[in-house]
Amino acid sequence: MNPHDYTWIFALGIVTAIGDAYGIGANDVANSFASSVSSGSLTLMQACVVAMFTEFLGAFLLGASTSETIKGGILSVENFADQPELLMLGMLCALFGSAVWVIYASKKGFPVSTTHSIVGAIIGVGIAGFGGDAIKWGYSGVAKIITSWFVSPVVAGVVTVIIYLPTRYFVLESPNSLQRGIRAIPIYFFFTALIGSFYIIYKAVPSSKSHGLSVGAIVGISFGVAAAVTAFAWFFFVPWIKRKVIGKENVRWYHLPIIHFVKHRPMPPPPSPQAEIEAASPRGLEDGSSSEIEKAGIYAKQASDDGAAVGDEQGGDEQGGDQGTATGPWYSAALKRAKYLVLRGVKKDVRNLDNKDLVNIHNAAKKFDDDTEYLFSFLQIITACLASFAHGSNDVANAAGPVSSIYDIWRTGKVDLSGKSPVPEWVLAMAGGAIVLGLVTLGYHVMRKLGNGVTYLSPSRGFAAELGTSLTVLTASQIGLPVSTTHCITGAIAAIGLCNGNLRATNWKTLGWCFVSWIITLPVAGLIAGLVFAFASNAPNKLF
Repeated sequence: MNPHDYTWIFALGIVTAIGDAYGIGANDVANSFASSVSSGSLTLMQACVVAMFTEFLGAFLLGASTSETIKGGILSVENFADQPELLMLGMLCALFGSAVWVIYASKKGFPVSTTHSIVGAIIGVGIAGFGGDAIKWGYSGVAKIITSWFVSPVVAGVVTVIIYLPTRYFVLESPNSLQRGIRAIPIYFFFTALIGSFYIIYKAVPSSKSHGLSVGAIVGISFGVAAAVTAFAWFFFVPWIKRKVIGKENVRWYHLPIIHFVKHRPMPPPPSPQAEIEAASPRGLEDGSSSEIEKAGIYAKQASDDGAAVGDEQGGDEQGGDQGTATGPWYSAALKRAKYLVLRGVKKDVRNLDNKDLVNIHNAAKKFDDDTEYLFSFLQIITACLASFAHGSNDVANAAGPVSSIYDIWRTGKVDLSGKSPVPEWVLAMAGGAIVLGLVTLGYHVMRKLGNGVTYLSPSRGFAAELGTSLTVLTASQIGLPVSTTHCITGAIAAIGLCNGNLRATNWKTLGWCFVSWIITLPVAGLIAGLVFAFASNAPNKLF
C-alpha cells in the first residue's frame, strides 16, 4: 500500500480508540479513586476534578513505554508485512471489540480489566487472520502479560500489608493514637513524596532534560523533594492539624501556609433548632400568605429536582432530576439538559454505607479513632493522585498502542517489524482526555463495586491500598509490563480486608464476581474482535 491509503481505517481507528479510552476511564479509573471516595477523603466530584489532571498528565507524560509493549508484544507483525492494510484493519477491530465490551461492562458495574480486554481482542484478531501461530504465546509476549495478571494483585496486596500493619499496630491501636499519628505524619509524607517524585523524574518525558540524568542524580533529587515536603509538613501541616483536630479551631485549608500568623479561630456555635427551621423555610411562611405559600412550592420543586438529580439507587440510573423539560425558552431547556448530562455522573452515592447487604461486613472490621483517621485523609489524597497518575501512565497503552500502529502504517505505508515505533504525543493526549470523560460520566457504576463494596475502608486503610497499588503499577509501567490496575487495587483492598483478622470483614461474593469477570473478559473481547475482523477482511472488495 502507499502512504495515506485507507484513510477511512485511520479515521475509524481514532473514533474507536476514543471509545476504548472512554471505557478505560469508566472502568479502571474508578479503581484509582474507589478507596478515596469510599473512605470519605474525597467526594465523587472532587475525585473527578483531581482525575482530570492526574490521569491526563500520567497518560501524556509517562504513557509511551507501555503503549509500545501492547502494540508490538502480542501479534507477530511479520505476518502482515505484505499486507499492511490488513494490520490496520486488525487493530481497528481490536479497538472496537475492546471498547464494546468495556463500555458494556462499565454500564453494568462489572470491574473488568481493560488490559485483559485489549489483549484478548488482539489475540482474537490474530487467530481469525492467521491462526494461533500469529500470536506470540511465549514469555516475550502473551505469557509475560498473563503472568503479570496473577502476580500483580499478590504483589500489590503484600506491599499494602507491609504499609498498613505497622500503621495499625504502632499508631492506630495505640492508647494515644492521635499524638502518635501527628508525630508519624511527616514520615509518611516523606516516603510518599520520595516514591512519587522518583518515578515521575525517572520516567519523565523523553524529550525533557531529566531523561538523561543518572539514577544517582534522580535519587538525590527525589530525596531533596521529599525533604522539602517533609519540612513543609513539619512546620506548617502539623501545627495546622493540631489546631484543627486537637484545638477544635475553625481553620481552613487555605490557612496552611500562613498558619503561624492566623489568630485563634473558635468554632462557631451550633445553630439552635429554631434557627435551623427558619433558615430552611421561606421567610414569612408562617403568615399563610398565598404568595409565600407559592414560593414554598417553588422551593420544594427545586429541592425535589436537585434531589432527584443527585440521588441514585444502588443498582443503576434513574431518569430523575432536571432533564431540561421545564417550560421556557428552548435554549434554557437545552442548557438544563446539558447540565444534567454533564453532572449526573458526579452526583451519585457510591460509598455504600447504607447498603443493608454490607452492614455485617462493615461491622466485622475494627474501627479506630476518628481524629487519628482524619490525619490520613490528606495522605490519602496524595496517594490517590499518585495512583491515578500511575493508572494514566500504564493503561493509556490499551487505547494508544493499537491506534498508534494504525497511524504508523497509514503514514509510512508499511509495517514496522520491530513493533517499537514511537507513540505520537497527540495520541496520548487524545486518549488521556477520553479517559477523564469516561470517569466523569460513567465511572460511578464500577466505583460502587469496589471500595466499601469489598471491605470497610477508612482513610488509613485507603492510604495503604493506594500507595501499594501505585508502587506496583508504576514499577510495572517503568519496565514496560502492562499490569492490570483493576487487579492491583482489588488485591490491595482484599489484603486490607484480611488485615482485620476476620474473614467476615471481606465481601467474598464481590471478589468472586470480580474474578469471574476477569476470566470472561479475554474470550469475550477476543470473540467480538475476531468475528468482526473475519467478516471485514473477507468482505467483497466491490459491491457491483
